[in-house]
Amino acid sequence: MWRYLFRRITLFMATSLLMIAVLFMASGQFPVSKTYSLSGIQYPTIEQKQQIEQDYQLNDNQLLQFTAYLRQRLSGNLGISSNSQQEVSEELASVLPASFELSLFSGFIAVFFGVPIGILAALSNNKALQHSILAVTLTGYSIPVFWLGLTLSMWFGVNLGWLPISGQINLLYEIEPVTGFMLIDTLLSDSAYRIPAFHDALLHLILPAVTLAVLPFTLVVRITRQAILNVMNKTYIRAAEARGLHTAKILLRHALPNALIPVLKSIGLMLGSFASYGIVVEVIFSWPGVGSWLVSGIYQRDYTVIQAGILSVSLLIIFLSILIDLLHTAINPMSRKELYASN
Repeated sequence: MWRYLFRRITLFMATSLLMIAVLFMASGQFPVSKTYSLSGIQYPTIEQKQQIEQDYQLNDNQLLQFTAYLRQRLSGNLGISSNSQQEVSEELASVLPASFELSLFSGFIAVFFGVPIGILAALSNNKALQHSILAVTLTGYSIPVFWLGLTLSMWFGVNLGWLPISGQINLLYEIEPVTGFMLIDTLLSDSAYRIPAFHDALLHLILPAVTLAVLPFTLVVRITRQAILNVMNKTYIRAAEARGLHTAKILLRHALPNALIPVLKSIGLMLGSFASYGIVVEVIFSWPGVGSWLVSGIYQRDYTVIQAGILSVSLLIIFLSILIDLLHTAINPMSRKELYASN
């Protein structure tokens, strides 16, 4: 097991190093001076220019320059935003929690509704219901996320006026950031209006979260359905049925835990698509997360923000993919058997 864990840590380090190398090569291709693309300081003084050249070893060969670039980025020095003139690391830390909040809420929606509907599609004897569920999931999987987001905004935000269509909370509420998660910060606030603020923040979260949850929801439904069908045909399930156990008891104790294993694996496989969809959703709903921050940096040609945004999203996807792979191996008996057999 330790050897397997060591291999996964090595994989994370190797892929992270490769990602940083790609960003380093891209930084030299930007149509600006290298001191500007690395530091974000457009008109540095003589002292600042000398310091940048020293920090990034710009007068040395490419290998030493990459080593210096790697050292600066891993130490948290991401440069200065040319637009706001603030530290990029501080801006990144301020927008990450909003993206995490949106992603976690969307993932919860996808799993909370997707697993029961997948079980229903697998166990129902009503062919019309099965075909209807599969048709809905196929339609949801095929709908472009930008069209879905705009349509939901038009229906529920503009026409019906039920839900807000932009931002994270009404500007009338002044909530001091504590955790960065708006739903939590509203409850932790000392304001007398913290409950209405929480309700308002929840309403702001619904439309972007539902839009982002559609893709993982459809995949969870289909994978859960197929997994339940496979598990229900196993010998131990038929033996439990022969002993007279109730179907609900068999499902909850035996079938469902084993059926959720491929669902966990599928979540790891769709992290890349989920992240790219999240960027689009944040732009559509003006959600103050990493995605909208990165797109704004691209429009404004803020090169340090571009590098930091791509690096943070890439490293998070790599880390979470490996973490889910570790969890899948720890939970899945077959994977553990193969692991110990290989050792």
